[in-house]
This record gives sequence, C-alpha cells and structure tokens, in this order.
Amino acid sequence: MSVMTAMNVLGMESFQERPERLEVEIVVPVHNEELGLPLSIRRLQHYLANRFPFSWRITIADNASTDRTLAVAAVLAAELAGVGLVHLDQKGRGRALRTAWLASEAEVVAYMDVDLSTDLDALLPLVAPLLSGHSDIAIGSRLANGARVVRGPKRELISRSYNLVLKATLHNRFTDAQCGFKAVRADTARALLPMVEDNAWFFDTELLALAEHNGLRIHEVPVDWVDDPDSRVDIRSTAFEDLKGVWRLVTGFAAGEGSIPVDGVPPGDLHPAPDQDLPSQLVRFAGIGITSTIVFGLLFLVLAPILGSVAADVVALGLCALANTVANRRLTFDVRGRPDRARHYLAGTTLATLPLVLTLASLALVAGAPLGVQLVAITLANAVATILRFVLLRRIVLGHAATGRPA
Repeated sequence: MSVMTAMNVLGMESFQERPERLEVEIVVPVHNEELGLPLSIRRLQHYLANRFPFSWRITIADNASTDRTLAVAAVLAAELAGVGLVHLDQKGRGRALRTAWLASEAEVVAYMDVDLSTDLDALLPLVAPLLSGHSDIAIGSRLANGARVVRGPKRELISRSYNLVLKATLHNRFTDAQCGFKAVRADTARALLPMVEDNAWFFDTELLALAEHNGLRIHEVPVDWVDDPDSRVDIRSTAFEDLKGVWRLVTGFAAGEGSIPVDGVPPGDLHPAPDQDLPSQLVRFAGIGITSTIVFGLLFLVLAPILGSVAADVVALGLCALANTVANRRLTFDVRGRPDRARHYLAGTTLATLPLVLTLASLALVAGAPLGVQLVAITLANAVATILRFVLLRRIVLGHAATGRPA
C-alpha cells in the first residue's frame, strides 16, 4: 500500500455531543465533488440525526481532489455536528476507505457513495447484523431478490456480466461486489485490510473475496438504487483493472495466499478438510475446464498463423495446463498452502501430455484441413483428455486430499 503523504482530520472536536461509545462511522469517499457534496452530506446528516438509532459519525474522505471539494468539505465539517474530514494527497477510493476505516474508533465502519444512490432506509438493516455480532460484513445488493434498481441497460449489463465473471472464477456466494453501500465490523476490517492490495475500484471485490475465502459471514441487504447519470467512472479502464485483480486473486488463492493468520500460523499453510462431494468437484472442474478451453482456443487461433499449428498447439496447451492445475488444486479440490505444492504442480502439468498426444493425433487426422476444422478436432480431443485429467488429478495427484486416501 502506498504511503499516505498527508492527512488532516478536521471538525472531529466540533461535535456538540461526542458519544462515549461510537457505534457506526460512515465514510463518504470523494474526488472532485464540490457541486454535489453539500446537498448529499446535509441530507445524510439530517437523516442520521433524526432517524438513526445508533451513535454515528460521518467522515468525508477527500482523496486528492483538484477542485474546491476539500474547502467545501471543511466548511461542512465545521458547520454540521457529527461530520469530520480526512484528506489524502493521493487518489483512490480504496485508499481513502482503508485510511479512514483503520483510523476509526467505531465498532462498525461503513461507506456510501457521495451521490447517495442507495435509499438511506437501507442503512439500519445494513449495520444491525454487524452490531449484533450476527455477521462480519454487510453489503447492499442491487441484484438480490427484493432490490429495486433504476439504471440504464448498459450499466445493468456491465454489472451482471462482472458478477458472472466473479462467479465463474472465484465461485463466490455474494451477489453484488461493486454496490457502493457496505459496512464492516471494525475488528474484521483490521484483520482484512492489510491483505487488500487494490487502492481503487477493485477494493470492494478484493475485500469481499478475502472475507469469503476466510469463512467470514457476509450479510446482503436488497437495496433501492437510482443510478447517478453523472458518474465519471471510466468503465473501460476500470473493467480492465478489475479483470487483472480477479486473476491476481485466483492465482493468489491457488498459491495458498489470502488467509488471516491465527496465532501466528497462516491457515493457508495447513491442509483444510477437503471437499469430498464429487458432484460439486465436477461442477468446479467443468467451470475451470470450459474457461481453459476457451483460452486455449483463442491462444491457438492467435499463435497458429505465427508458429504453425503444431507449435501453437504445444505452447497453448502448456500455458493452459499450468493455469488449469493451479486453479483445480485450490478451487476444485480445496487444497492450499505450501506442502506438496510443487509436486502437485509438476504432476498436474505433466498430465498435459494427455491432451497433447490426443490433440496432435487429431491434427494428424485432419492435416491440410482448414484452420476451423483443425480447431474443432483438437477441441474435441482436448475435451476427452480433460475427463481423463480429472480422474487422474483426483485419484492420483491429489488423492490424499480429494478422497481421503494417501496419494
């Protein structure tokens, strides 16, 4: 995490009544929001003062604004009871949240977008399960049953597609990773935030994925949401960074990373109880296999004109075999940590000789055929080899973890 170069806390001592027990701190991260900030903060402060049953604080987290946002926020912090300000000289929503949350004295830390797209009546159902100890993290969801959402078809498609990508790669159970309405128990935040690497928009997804990876309970609240038409998020660059972040998480979890240390021993260094449910293993293996097959096909189409069909087949299979083994070790068979990792990777990658032999044989059978016919032939051969790889991975390579018998 990059070092914060400057931090000012203003207005914290101007509270008319500072509660001995601060239950909820709501952080509103802002960057160049001088126009909409006053109305949103006044509306939020009025709501909390009149309708919220717990002790609260609002913290405006300005991250490197270049307009008058900081000055406007300072005025609000001086005028309104219960409103404070944190300023960072570096940009990044995730960085702003990390800074404000770790500095908080509240039992529960939360955040919401400055546009207040979420109906504020969802705030109490969001924080109540955390204050009661029922859950560790609570998120607003625009995709859960009961949610009411007003937004354009483009953003709806992007949101649903992104969450489908997460389901396919991380097998997560939460429905909406990027809704700007979340709350975390302070002790949970202190445990998870040091492991969160992203400082921008992927921060939310990474926090949730780490929480679920560590078995923490995530509570979802269906929300009423009205999209802000003035959103200035660069969708293309954000999507690219999100996909990079997903890949980082998948490979990190497969390598045994991302576990909260317990008594100085990272749980990732231990073999957890394996998932012995064959149907669920098949589903996860199939999902990884479909992804690998698609990637293999794309690599083959790109490399074949350059390297030739045989060399392209070898290179594409080698890359996909390693990634496939890493993903299956962690996601299919639920084996993590350093013990036997090198042996598993070596044996799993060696099994790539199965699809290599079958695909080379299929290429020999369709030699001289159009590239599309060659692709179909090797894809079918690869599918057969995939089934054989599952059996061998489960019973030979990872047999001790997947079936309970020694490998």
